[in-house]
Amino acid sequence: MKSGIVIVLMLAICSWAKPKNAEQSFDKSFFYNVLASEDLSKINAQLQAVQKASFPEKQAFEGTLLMKKAAIVPTPGQKLNLFKSGHKKLEASINLDTKNAEFRFLRLVIQENAPKFLNYHNNITEDAAFVRNAYKTLPNVVQNAIKNYSKKSKVLHTQDL
Repeated sequence: MKSGIVIVLMLAICSWAKPKNAEQSFDKSFFYNVLASEDLSKINAQLQAVQKASFPEKQAFEGTLLMKKAAIVPTPGQKLNLFKSGHKKLEASINLDTKNAEFRFLRLVIQENAPKFLNYHNNITEDAAFVRNAYKTLPNVVQNAIKNYSKKSKVLHTQDL
């Protein structure tokens, strides 16, 4: 009887020993490196990692990766479906947390690079200003991603940060 109780206690301790926050396993630095790439296999791998993880910003990151993937896949139908799916996720995240500068940065990256016919360019100026104003309050990994992106951006410049 005592051994049964010990086993139950050990199982309970093992389940508590798992990371309490799966965000710890989500590497934003790696995410931003993948986002800057054109490597479909890396984007797919990162997308799977985000989908398996559990963290509050998951939907925004997944949506961004889906839209990035849409730019790379070969077939028009797949491109449109991926873009629409990602768009819904990112916009829903922004609507739930309108003050989140990182979400605004993610949208800026996608909007600035989206083809004109998608009509997904309405928030570029607003998001660029939002990111510039919040830049110093963001975590270092996000600041680094913004600095790197600003080197090729038409609306977000390093000297403005």
